[in-house]
Amino acid sequence: MNLPWFSGFRTDRHAVNGTEIHFAIGGEGPPVLLLHGYPQTHFMWRHVAPRLAQRFTVVAADLRGYGDSGKPASAPDHAPYSKREMARDQVELMRALGYERFRVAGHDRGARVTHRMALDHPQAIERAAVLDIAPTLRMYENPTQAFATAYYHWFFLIQPAPFPERMIGADPAAYLRYNFGEGRPSRPAGLAPFLPDAFDEYVRCFSAEGTIHATCEDYRAAASIDLEHDRADYGQRMIGCPLLVLWGAQGVIARCFDPLADWRDYALDVRGRALPCGHYIAEELPDVCAQELDAFFA
Repeated sequence: MNLPWFSGFRTDRHAVNGTEIHFAIGGEGPPVLLLHGYPQTHFMWRHVAPRLAQRFTVVAADLRGYGDSGKPASAPDHAPYSKREMARDQVELMRALGYERFRVAGHDRGARVTHRMALDHPQAIERAAVLDIAPTLRMYENPTQAFATAYYHWFFLIQPAPFPERMIGADPAAYLRYNFGEGRPSRPAGLAPFLPDAFDEYVRCFSAEGTIHATCEDYRAAASIDLEHDRADYGQRMIGCPLLVLWGAQGVIARCFDPLADWRDYALDVRGRALPCGHYIAEELPDVCAQELDAFFA
């Protein structure tokens, strides 16, 4: 299928690791994988992917539980939605497409998958970029009031099912409007980066059966089994490939963390900078985002 917002791309689904991953692919050249954040889909890369496709073969995928990818059943320990399983999904997807080694960029939740992928599958990752996050362990172990207030959803979504699912499911569109920035002080750009077609696409995917529960499971895993994995690795394994760290100067990560210093505790080769925007870098500053990724991946 041709995508009106991804010129020259097509979509497909592959069965991998016990689920199905939906993705868009286009361009020619070395492979680049793009991973989205919460509560989005591969659609967040619509302005960036076509620019990168001038030099690279670009795969923009929906994480398990999101978009048009599968929503497999979870488990009491939330392991099916661990970043370890999400990372395995994407490595198997790229291998199915013929790419044993590739570059990867992730935003928000996708950046946490990128972190785990670079640790668990170092032979597959040539270069990695993480957008607007600090390491999960660092963010959970020293929460400040400012961080907890701005990132309230980290603590809301991990409550036992079905409480957050019922609350969000009562009006998914209203929840998305607030989460993206309508009246939310920690999202200074508000809804400006999300034109009606973009917002409608996010509502369509987020309202699909199983998505709200699956995305809550993503956060429950992050607050439990993911922390177990991160603690086991800390001080024992580090990201060995070059790591690009980008963050919004107007966002919470800039106010509450020191991204370069934080990531240097987790990776051997770290570089990056703050960009003049908020959390949604690829949609607030798509040209700058594309330029940064293009230069780094080249």
